[in-house]
Amino acid sequence: MSFAWYAHLKNLSQKPWIIAALISWGVALFEYLFQVPANRLGFTVMSLGQLKVLQEVITLAVFVPFAVFYMQQPIKLDFLWAGFCLMGAVYFMFRN
Repeated sequence: MSFAWYAHLKNLSQKPWIIAALISWGVALFEYLFQVPANRLGFTVMSLGQLKVLQEVITLAVFVPFAVFYMQQPIKLDFLWAGFCLMGAVYFMFRN
């Protein structure tokens, strides 16, 4: 979803917002075609909270390289602190 939500800021900044929205919706639809079945399958073995925390961890793991390498954003310690917070969330959601 990082690409659908943010790539238009770099690639389509000179286009009208409606063009960016339509292209982003197309990318998001493609991603949702994988995400919805994955959640259905995941819900058979994980709780809803566990699925959400896992999704946030995956999102951050994808977003940081996307932001740094594709969007040319500087590396920040905030990424590390956010990762530590998510590690805490993983611990609390997956502990027995």
